[in-house]
Amino acid sequence: MRFHTLFAAALLVGSTVAMSADDDYPVRPVKIVVPFAPGGSTDVVARILADKLGTELKQTFVVDNRAGASGNIGADAVAKAAPDGYTLLMGTTGVLSINAHLFKELSYSPARDFAPVSYTSLITNVLVVNPAVPVKTVQELIAAAKAKPGSLTFASSGSGSSTHLTGELFKAMAGVDVLHVPYKGSSQALVDVISGQVTMLFDNAPSSIPFIQQGKLRALGVTSKTRMPNLPDVPTIAESGVEGYESLSWSGIVAPAATPKPIIAKLNAAIDKILKSDEVRQKFAALGVDPVGGPPEAFAAHIRAESDKWGKLIRSANITVN
Repeated sequence: MRFHTLFAAALLVGSTVAMSADDDYPVRPVKIVVPFAPGGSTDVVARILADKLGTELKQTFVVDNRAGASGNIGADAVAKAAPDGYTLLMGTTGVLSINAHLFKELSYSPARDFAPVSYTSLITNVLVVNPAVPVKTVQELIAAAKAKPGSLTFASSGSGSSTHLTGELFKAMAGVDVLHVPYKGSSQALVDVISGQVTMLFDNAPSSIPFIQQGKLRALGVTSKTRMPNLPDVPTIAESGVEGYESLSWSGIVAPAATPKPIIAKLNAAIDKILKSDEVRQKFAALGVDPVGGPPEAFAAHIRAESDKWGKLIRSANITVN
């Protein structure tokens, strides 16, 4: 009897300590791993969130850039980190929904190794061409592609990237044959479209908008379901004849799979509050980024839906990476 009483007391104390630790979280600096180089849209969003999380939760949040292998290096590091809430991942479309279908020997499983925390942001892509290309609408582009199959080209930031798959989805839904030209990053792809070396690019809107405004690129359509406030005169690709077309680049915070639910809930509530603030909404708007938010369960459902969507496309188009 005495043994059982002591054992029960020990369990109660242990449970109380664990709850206290979760309630006090965070008590030391938290690291947000961005699996890409500094300066990109994912990195910029992560730094805004890290700064505001530090203020909201009264602890330091730092961004740790671990680029390489289409985001897999950084994702693997977080998947193997201690599930204590002190190492988080700024996950993206590629890392959480695409790479598992592209790489035969992925060292992590997005479905098994991560716990969704918050769907933070999405970025619309925009279909741009060099102004010298003799088309001014999506319909004219489709007609030109069908008139001479394989004669038009589209650039991407690399095989299997979201910009690549956005183009492949367009090809499949519009029924056109356009040659893919992969680059090692979006910067050079953008340069070659501006110089006329490649016909078109499905680029993240924030990086293309300045060149559209300068007249160095012509925007034919945006990949979201609704028009962008920054480009109100540019129609969606769906309303331009490719019914049902949508392709967005998105990002969100995930934690190692076994992270305690109270910690996930605390992070989710803090991020939701941050995303609703006028200051952050204004910063995101200036970047062409839309805040999202919502519960972890909604983010988990989004990741699954996106994985199903892109997995089906990758298999049907027989897309591989080198």
